[in-house]
Amino acid sequence: MILYLHGFRSSPQSFKARLLADRMEAMGHGSEYLCPQLPASPREAVAMATDIARQYPPQDLALIGSSLGGYYASWLAEQLGCRAVLLNPAVKPPRELERYVGVTTTYHSGEPFEFKPAYIEELKALAIDRISQPERYFLIAAKGDEVLDWREMVAHYPGARQYVIEGGDHGLSDFARYAGQVLAFCGYPEEA
Repeated sequence: MILYLHGFRSSPQSFKARLLADRMEAMGHGSEYLCPQLPASPREAVAMATDIARQYPPQDLALIGSSLGGYYASWLAEQLGCRAVLLNPAVKPPRELERYVGVTTTYHSGEPFEFKPAYIEELKALAIDRISQPERYFLIAAKGDEVLDWREMVAHYPGARQYVIEGGDHGLSDFARYAGQVLAFCGYPEEA
């Protein structure tokens, strides 16, 4: 089972989430892929993800987290002992998201939502200083990420499998090139 956690202001309609859903469907595993719409509250988002994740044994579960979803996936993987793929993950979101406190909109629908000051404290409560089992993590970081610093990502996941992309962007617009590696790490290798 794959549980995909999207990023801040994102949704299950993101390019990466849809691409993975399509690939899983094409492989006959569409029912083994979930990407819920996460609430703005970090506490509520991880509660929702935890409720879903606990339905599966850790050895049968893989998380994929993009940006803020990578922060959530790291926390959840540490709690449950499952695998996690991190796509340009946020490693210091209390610092990075402070400027978004207030009303903002989602990327795919333009729907407004409020990012409350209390959410910064909720993010701080989810901080993971050090991953406990690096072999359970796969980091994909783009040097060209215009939002987050790839060097912080690499430093935050020492010993994990890491693929650092020369260039690229925060949204990983060339994600189709890496989707096969991501799915294989999650236990779903595509046939040659």
